[in-house]
Amino acid sequence: MAKRHNYCVIMAGGVGSRFWPMSTSNFPKQFHDVLGVGKSLLQLTYERYLRICPKENIYIVTNAKYKGLVLEQLKDLQDDQVLLEPFMRNTAPCVAYANFRIQHKDPKALVIVAPSDHIILKEELFVETMVIALKQAASSGHLVTLGIKPNRPDTGYGYIQFKEAKGIDPRVKKVKTFTEKPDLELAKTFLESGDFYWNSGMFIWTIESIQKAFEEHLPDMYKSFCDGEGKYGTSEEQKFIQSTYASCENISLDYGIMEKARNVDVVLSDFGWSDLGTWGSLYEQLPKDDNKNSVVGNNVLLYNCNHNMIHIEGEKLAVIQGISNCIVVEADGVLLICRKEEEQRIKQFVNDVKLKKGEGFA
Repeated sequence: MAKRHNYCVIMAGGVGSRFWPMSTSNFPKQFHDVLGVGKSLLQLTYERYLRICPKENIYIVTNAKYKGLVLEQLKDLQDDQVLLEPFMRNTAPCVAYANFRIQHKDPKALVIVAPSDHIILKEELFVETMVIALKQAASSGHLVTLGIKPNRPDTGYGYIQFKEAKGIDPRVKKVKTFTEKPDLELAKTFLESGDFYWNSGMFIWTIESIQKAFEEHLPDMYKSFCDGEGKYGTSEEQKFIQSTYASCENISLDYGIMEKARNVDVVLSDFGWSDLGTWGSLYEQLPKDDNKNSVVGNNVLLYNCNHNMIHIEGEKLAVIQGISNCIVVEADGVLLICRKEEEQRIKQFVNDVKLKKGEGFA
């Protein structure tokens, strides 16, 4: 299939509350230079897919209030490439909306769906893997996902169990089961078995095959978006989306489609992936100093510190002494100091801040 039929839908509407205080509802993590490389996660994701899709075929689905941020960071985009959700309804409605917009433009489209906040360390290998996935989706009509080779029994990821299949490449397998985030003992069992990979949350399919899947597994949602026929790509689209989202089920693509569908393949992948869900996952990916500290910030001085994740914005000076295994983050006048092993409490901290100090800090 010609590259001109390749499309990418980048989902960029999340808040990323586990990355507070850097990530807030007004300025979520996908718009930040989390890695300290001079580009936001969204910009890095967009540039990655420019190697696979023409720039006019890349769509960003985001909350209406982030439109300005998207267009400011991705200056090549046209207004109609930013699809605006009136409010969050999880990933299935987001993808359904993008499906109808793309189908309106190109019924032969081959579509990649990807989050905006993942990092990929081995980009050449990533592109090679994605090309295999695109070819498999085009030749089979199956729904395709990328599975990531696990290197630890992580309880923060979903898992994909696979079995042998005759695909276009030995790395293509048939999905046997999806398992949501397991407990530690089950994660260890998965790792030892060798036939479970992490669920990357990246999907590849023809527009025809994903529309059939929605019609079969989420028929009410499918019909709701069908009712917009003739409005997509017109001045009536946004009003229609506003009313449609109000009645849409709040459900993920995994629950709504992928776990129910029988024609799902996985491409086994190992290209240095992280979904950057937490400060701890960022710590795992960043370079470390001699004392195992990961530091993002231009003016950070450490004394007798080890195994810390430090993230200080801009040129602010931070002098830190005598701490271990902590997350230290300063952003917009808010300082967080938290034990790394207790980072799951950050969501609770954010809720407490909203209740006791107001929405302005979160």
